[in-house]
Amino acid sequence: MKTATIPSIRVEPAFREKAEDVLGKEETLSAFVETAMAEAIERRTMQREFVARGLASLAQAERTDIYHAAQSVHKEAAERIAAARRNKGKE
Repeated sequence: MKTATIPSIRVEPAFREKAEDVLGKEETLSAFVETAMAEAIERRTMQREFVARGLASLAQAERTDIYHAAQSVHKEAAERIAAARRNKGKE
């Protein structure tokens, strides 16, 4: 597969120095930027999917006229988290 380049960006020398200062052993600035971009893409994809699920949930609630109180949703989420933590210790 052919590779493509990301457009170069101009930054202040101090900013570049900060980036270079946090590089891992034998990590290049290009690898750092690629990793940062991959993480940002993943985060934004998850945010987009989260919003889409929320909008779909709202549409369903409006369609069915079934709503759930935030307090009960938070309680159920807390119970699921607690159960997951208990099960994690059993692995």
